[in-house]
Amino acid sequence: MNLDIRSHIINNFKGDNVQVLKEAIEESIKNNDEITLPGMGVFFELVWQKADEEMKDKMLKILEDCVKQS
Repeated sequence: MNLDIRSHIINNFKGDNVQVLKEAIEESIKNNDEITLPGMGVFFELVWQKADEEMKDKMLKILEDCVKQS
């Protein structure tokens, strides 16, 4: 069985506005639900692909700081 998780997740949120996306992310984090991790990864991948080098550097610094504090 071939599942295209990326396409499924993207299609599931197509047409949704910023508020819906924010609520989906916040709900996923709040519930600490392992099932939503692939979706969060797809969201991050989409952002990463569109980010310029300055934004990537900022995200990496935030990530580095968070991992060190965990």
